[in-house]
Amino acid sequence: MDPILQLQDAINRRTFLKASGGLGLSALFSMLATDGFAYNSGPTTRKRVGGLPEFPNFAPKAKRVIYLFQSGAPSQMDLFDPKPALEKLRGEDLPESVRNGQRLTGMTAGQKNFPVAPTLFKFKEYGKAGIVLSELLPHIGAISDEICVIRSMFTDAINHDPAVTFFQTGSQLAGRPSIGSWLAYGLGTENRDLPGYTVLTSRGTGRTDDQPLYDRLWGSGFLPTQYQGVKFRNTGDPVLYINDPEGVDRATRRDMLDDLMGLNKVRLNAVGDPEIATRISQYELAFRMQTSVPDLLDISKEPSSVIEMYGPEVKRPGSYAYNCLLARRLCERGVRFVQLFHMGWDQHFNLPKQIRGQAFDTDQPSAALVMDLKQRGLLDDTLVVWGGEFGRTVYSQGTLTAEDYGRDHHPRCFTVWMAGAGIKKGLAYGKTDDFSYNIVENPVSVHDLHATILHLMGIDHTRLTYRYQGRDFRLTDVFGELVPGIMA
Repeated sequence: MDPILQLQDAINRRTFLKASGGLGLSALFSMLATDGFAYNSGPTTRKRVGGLPEFPNFAPKAKRVIYLFQSGAPSQMDLFDPKPALEKLRGEDLPESVRNGQRLTGMTAGQKNFPVAPTLFKFKEYGKAGIVLSELLPHIGAISDEICVIRSMFTDAINHDPAVTFFQTGSQLAGRPSIGSWLAYGLGTENRDLPGYTVLTSRGTGRTDDQPLYDRLWGSGFLPTQYQGVKFRNTGDPVLYINDPEGVDRATRRDMLDDLMGLNKVRLNAVGDPEIATRISQYELAFRMQTSVPDLLDISKEPSSVIEMYGPEVKRPGSYAYNCLLARRLCERGVRFVQLFHMGWDQHFNLPKQIRGQAFDTDQPSAALVMDLKQRGLLDDTLVVWGGEFGRTVYSQGTLTAEDYGRDHHPRCFTVWMAGAGIKKGLAYGKTDDFSYNIVENPVSVHDLHATILHLMGIDHTRLTYRYQGRDFRLTDVFGELVPGIMA
């Protein structure tokens, strides 16, 4: 836009805000009262600023989501997708008719052959439904009648950063809002004393030097920043600046914030920048979190039976088990979207050893979380999602031996499991070919998964939009179909 016209447009907006009786301040007071345009304190809904549709659009099955993201891409062949017939083909080159010209990463593109590497782990049936899972997952096997295993996920990305970004934001390009931010934007929060979207991270024992995580993965993109995820740190203060500075008591801190709010209100009324309103609301939230967070993190009153259920690592802050327990406690307190990121699944070499470590980290706590939610009556309205950004190849990366192999990235098929609100129980959905390489039945894309998650939260994914740079954006872009086969 021409700079003069741009300035004129800004002045017109500023004049409108002033002439409309302090519309900016009105929006601010609404935000401070509800922590978001779409705050929903009960069964009623309200229309969003700008005439956007009411959310939820229909009665939701789920009130909250716990997303257990396994960063680095777990091997579906070693955990969820049994292919016993491959043992007869051990070491043989993967037929070209199966690979069918699939592009390869730079890590295996130079290999002269692609030896088939059957899993070293045994599989067996679990539960009344008889879902077949790896011996590495006995605890998840024990809850198999509560979960839906989707073996036919696929994605467009073949490398970690774009693939993880795609799963979090619906786009391989950085800068879009994360799924948790979209839900916080659409549905608001049920607890004014905690963020509507929280993030917990842990590092796996399988591969400690795995792919890094970036704060933008739980960022709000072009949505107002009040909807970004709040990361709980594993060392030191769980949230930055949660404690008052030395020598500043609670009353003084309150006075400081009141004065700061007054200055920000003056500026907001002058320029109408919504980020100023966000800044004020976040200061207020941070002040309230000084009381709510210590209580959240105090697990000393948890029954010993619950502590034992999550396994030996649950008392270690920053462990996956500890974060699973915190996820349940956050959900009890009305947090809308809780996301755990567990690193360590990128196993290009030495996979048999490394995946044992990852399974030890995640198997028991993941199952305990589902059962803990069920025992407390929370699983009926909580959606649990477990999965990574893509799968792993049937062929070995590098040398295949009798006891060792690695696997490269594989976007064509992999596994995600879900449990809880609105999900069919005891179901294995979708099917891959004899090499766990191509999907042959019921493919599910990343956009389909996102659309289904939003649907279970009572949102029509085509209606949750935000206008930015002249077009309406949404989490699923112009794609996404519901997956009725997995919904109860």
